Amino acid sequence: MMISVIKKPRKGALLTLALAAGLLLPGSIHAEPLKIGYSDWPGWVAYEIGIKKEWFKEEGVEVEFEWYDYVASMDAYAAGQLDGVGMTNGDALVTGATGKPSVGILINDYSNGNDMIVAKPGIDSIKDLDGMKIGLEEGFVPHLLLLKGLEMNDMEPDSVTVVNTPTNETPQVLSSGAVDAISAWQPSSGQALKVVSGSKPIYTSADAPGIIYDILFVDPESLEKRRDDWKKVIKVWYKIVEFIRDEDNLDETLEILASRVSVSPEEYEPFLDGTYILNGEEVKPIWEKGEGLESVYGSTVISNEFNVNFEVYEKALDVEKYFDPSLTLEVLEEMEK
Repeated sequence: MMISVIKKPRKGALLTLALAAGLLLPGSIHAEPLKIGYSDWPGWVAYEIGIKKEWFKEEGVEVEFEWYDYVASMDAYAAGQLDGVGMTNGDALVTGATGKPSVGILINDYSNGNDMIVAKPGIDSIKDLDGMKIGLEEGFVPHLLLLKGLEMNDMEPDSVTVVNTPTNETPQVLSSGAVDAISAWQPSSGQALKVVSGSKPIYTSADAPGIIYDILFVDPESLEKRRDDWKKVIKVWYKIVEFIRDEDNLDETLEILASRVSVSPEEYEPFLDGTYILNGEEVKPIWEKGEGLESVYGSTVISNEFNVNFEVYEKALDVEKYFDPSLTLEVLEEMEK
């Protein structure tokens, strides 16, 4: 009925009558569904549960989830093809520095081991890397992870030699013997462990919780115009989190997530284990402004400094402009009632 009213002639008059009769709710009509880009990080693949179970439809919000490789999703967002996209807090700054603003409204998770420094046999710790070559993609999250590992072990950045390597090529580079270790995220880090016999992770994101937050960032104009719809997306997200965190649902969760990326549930389980998906109580203190990795603001300041130091962009950005916790906090308050 709603579609036929919109498409008939003199739609303005008919729409007014429909609203007056209570057949339609103000604010419920939009030219397009929200378009959200997501990629193969477990905290974003998790949206697939809400999609499969039609929870977004039940909540009354029209959403189109569009599947991309991670970098391609950011490019599509920057080109104005998406209303929102899953990005790390540091990568959102990079996107913003190139001219596309975004606001983080939902913290999905933090990396809890999926990002790794994987070393060849005989190297057992970060300290053993002194004077050695590390393959990683300069200026990206694996580079930041290495620097944090060096810092935590009282080592200087120049104590190792960085060999700039695309993340998806790091397993082959480690296998070739051209480097002594690599820094990468899953699935590349896991592939390196498989192809290099005796290799091991010597430092992971689990050693620095909060160094990488995975977040739903949205276009500020879309947020302003469709705040209620974005709030509904967040409501569904916490329904997804509740489902995932229930151990009775583990098999179904793994089946849904694994099918999205075309691997077996058994193969996918370590990826999920390396991602700490946050529930409402856990995310509240992370949204508080503070220093250090326990706050998304403090974590992003560290990423900001890293990006400037490595000339990803020239000037430090105003981190606070990249976040709006109000919708999440409103949803969590309503859930508690």
